[in-house]
Amino acid sequence: MAPIFSLLLLLLLLLLLLPSLSATSPSPYLSGATLVQNYQNMLKTFKIFIYAPSKPFNFPNASASLFYNSLLRSPFLTHTPAEAHLFFVPFSPDTSTRSLARLIRQLRNNHPYWNRTLGADHFFLSPAGIDYSSDRNVLELKKNSLQISVFPVTSGYFIPHKDITLPPFNPSPLPLSDTPDQTSTKTSFLGYLRWDGKTEPNLVNEFKGDADFLVEEKYEPLNYVRSLKQSKFCLFLYHGDVAWMVEAMAWGCVPVVIVDRPIQDFPFMDILRWSDMALLVAVRHGGAERLKQLLNGVSEDQYVKMREAGMAGSKHLVWNEEPQPWDAFHMVMYQLWLRRHAIRYARREFVLK
Repeated sequence: MAPIFSLLLLLLLLLLLLPSLSATSPSPYLSGATLVQNYQNMLKTFKIFIYAPSKPFNFPNASASLFYNSLLRSPFLTHTPAEAHLFFVPFSPDTSTRSLARLIRQLRNNHPYWNRTLGADHFFLSPAGIDYSSDRNVLELKKNSLQISVFPVTSGYFIPHKDITLPPFNPSPLPLSDTPDQTSTKTSFLGYLRWDGKTEPNLVNEFKGDADFLVEEKYEPLNYVRSLKQSKFCLFLYHGDVAWMVEAMAWGCVPVVIVDRPIQDFPFMDILRWSDMALLVAVRHGGAERLKQLLNGVSEDQYVKMREAGMAGSKHLVWNEEPQPWDAFHMVMYQLWLRRHAIRYARREFVLK
């Protein structure tokens, strides 16, 4: 009876938790069926041992803070190192390279676990990521251990086949009384940009001078809701304000990330098929006019599929004070679980349009 019950439970999870796996709905997943099965195994078996920090500290970044505090309260923790699949090395985000080297040296000398794999079964949380160093201890941490940082990460501070990024946390969510229309695709603007007032000012001025684009600098919830509903695509300047990307996806506004190089640090690239949910475009030569051509070149069928896939995938990018099944915290844990044997995955890039 047990195998039959497990099979029924798996089928129920497929139907209830991942509706986008159906034949009629675009799926945001690289492999949804594998995700469901592995996720349940993770919940049952995954264990993490945390080294005691030298002193209490906090993460000023909201995503990092939510992950760290959720981990400390989670059932994944074990006080028995022999049970652990991975070891977490906690340190303050303002730790200097010298202090970090001393910390790893202490782990090497005082515990047997680092030396077994030279840190490959360890992970750490650094919102901005860490750079390479000539110090052996920091270099081993950088090259071997799993880094968790916050999207987007500065080039050179992220190793694509190994590291993980956290989805950004939106500090100003939309009113809960309003809900997105799952079916309507009628829009007034080709692209909407919520500008931070400083990133790529010349390009943004081109958008402001084009009636097909809507640019807003001042955040007003009611106007923001209306802007999302009226826009076909939502524009994001890489290393600009990306905190509202998840919300835009949930409301059916297809993300367009403007950047002049491939992006390898999207959150959950081992889980979500970002190429089916978002566009990555380079507009260094051509500006707003080139962007318009690219966006107008997206067929209605492709747009609808991307919109639906993004709405489905967005639920895995949401942070909660108390973690919920399938949310951002659990997806980070799932990516750690995938790396529990220190397997190095093939390089995956999101190709420029």
